[in-house]
Amino acid sequence: MTSDTSFLAQLDAAFWLTAAGIIALLVASAFFSGSETALTAASRGKLRSQADKGSKGAKRALDITEDNERLIGSVLLGNNLVNILATSLTTALMTRVVGDGGVALATLIMTLLVLVFSEVLPKTYAITNPETAASRVAAPIAGIILIFSPIVAAVRALVRGLLSLFGVTTDPDSQILAVREEIAGAISLGHSEGAVEKEDRDRLLGALDLADRTVEEIMLHRSQIEMVDAALPADQILEKSLNSPHTRLPLYRDDPENIVGVLHAKDMLRAMHARRDEAGKTDTSMADFDVMSVAMKPYFVPETTTLDDQMRQFLRRHTHFALVVDEYGSLRGLITLEDILEEIVGEITDEFDEDAPSPFKRLKSGDYVVEGTTTIRDLNRATDWALPDDYANTVAGLVIHEAQTIPAQGQVFSFHGFRFEVVTREANRIAKLKIRPL
Repeated sequence: MTSDTSFLAQLDAAFWLTAAGIIALLVASAFFSGSETALTAASRGKLRSQADKGSKGAKRALDITEDNERLIGSVLLGNNLVNILATSLTTALMTRVVGDGGVALATLIMTLLVLVFSEVLPKTYAITNPETAASRVAAPIAGIILIFSPIVAAVRALVRGLLSLFGVTTDPDSQILAVREEIAGAISLGHSEGAVEKEDRDRLLGALDLADRTVEEIMLHRSQIEMVDAALPADQILEKSLNSPHTRLPLYRDDPENIVGVLHAKDMLRAMHARRDEAGKTDTSMADFDVMSVAMKPYFVPETTTLDDQMRQFLRRHTHFALVVDEYGSLRGLITLEDILEEIVGEITDEFDEDAPSPFKRLKSGDYVVEGTTTIRDLNRATDWALPDDYANTVAGLVIHEAQTIPAQGQVFSFHGFRFEVVTREANRIAKLKIRPL
């Protein structure tokens, strides 16, 4: 009876006020924990979309997440303050009630309360609804950041100084540079989980890759360019234009390296039709017709131009055709706007395109017979492989790079998890290979 009376005597106003203070501190701890998770897990893209629709909370969330280092510092400072204070008050309260055993009891109670109500519960809610939660907590967190800014600034300087001793540098703006990688990773993850179709993944990643790829990688090599000698008679040039599947043909004089113009078949037909009309439809001779009078000035671009920049140039200049040259001004190939678009949407064909055989085919054994000129990117797209294209654009180039020599016909190599067999070699060129995953 005496012990019961003694215990009840401890439950005075101070006890209940302290207990209420501990509960309030646990609520504050839950707020800080949930806010940290919501603001770091929220998609900035979704927040930007909501902000554009007029959401002030989303706009505040975007503003305070611009500097993640300051945000995390402020939230962690507040969270640690309330957790330590709550633990100290609980220890004092339990010691007053049960004596020396109060420390162990307070530790057990606070571990359970903080774990369940201040960590798991608020963080689970925040991770389930990150954008909504981030918009709701943005305003109070902005005030807390302002209050704690002097302390956080000092802590930040101390932390950076300690990290610099180990050669580590911090860049709060690094997330801006990682946006592209984040988008690409999300698309690839979505495809692996079945949420994004392969064709959609290829188109989206193709558009993202334009800034990292150069015209050299996708240009039509000079050996495959169909050219016309400007010195030929006009009727022969007309015949070549009509027999060609291309509407634009480079004109050269004396040497194929000496490109003097680009002939558009429609321009030539218009000029000849106008000449015939002027002659009263009686003069059908084109012997003195100057093809250069209707030729366009050739447009040359360096081989190191990125596809993104080249596409912008095509759109700005209202042209679809460019000749590619190297650093010495020598002709390397040609590129069209269609070539760049095909990197995004895939092969584009019309009724005038010649039916070319597929550059690779799969055998019953599971091996792929691949043309040496096939680009690594096209092969990866078709097979979902991940052959590296850092040092070579074509499959033949990759084999030569890895072998450090021009392989002989029949030679077999294994690298990057694949087996490569040289099926055909023509002069110093690898014509066909047989490839299979190991």
